[in-house]
Amino acid sequence: MTSPSLARPHADVENARGTDSTARDAGLLLLRVALGLTMAAHGAQKLFGWFGGGGVDGTGQFFSVSGYPAGEAMAVVAGMSEVLGGLALTLGLLTPLAGAALLGTLINALAVKWGGGFFAPQGVEYELVLLVGAAALTLAGPGRYAVDRFLPLPRAHRSIHGALALALGVLAAVVVLLVRG
Repeated sequence: MTSPSLARPHADVENARGTDSTARDAGLLLLRVALGLTMAAHGAQKLFGWFGGGGVDGTGQFFSVSGYPAGEAMAVVAGMSEVLGGLALTLGLLTPLAGAALLGTLINALAVKWGGGFFAPQGVEYELVLLVGAAALTLAGPGRYAVDRFLPLPRAHRSIHGALALALGVLAAVVVLLVRG
């Protein structure tokens, strides 16, 4: 018979701290689903014109007016990052990379809307909350209820994976912002 601390190496630490890992994992799942589906829907607006979006043409025009070269290509990149990153985040699939994809697009969204104050509709509060949520999930990992647990990769989320993914997302955003000029 295995002791609970051997079956779950951190069980004794969780109990000592009063942490309920099931509640934590359920909270991470809830956050992943809400943030991931929200971002995937935003991407579908850009790519397909769903949910009242502009599609590639309309979004491309917006990107061009906002100073990005090749507006339609940027609309496709942003839309794909949001759809694929959002769906992967929802599933808990390659969570650090999904978070990095969303982080990069959200940094650009903040840059475009910056200067309109904090509060919606012109402000950045919405984009900032989504960005912080994506960064938090990238650092915290997906929790137990995630596809990542079944992949033949390191099963335990390591903080280095999250930190490297955050750096990747920021680097990608900076490159795109430099192209924007």
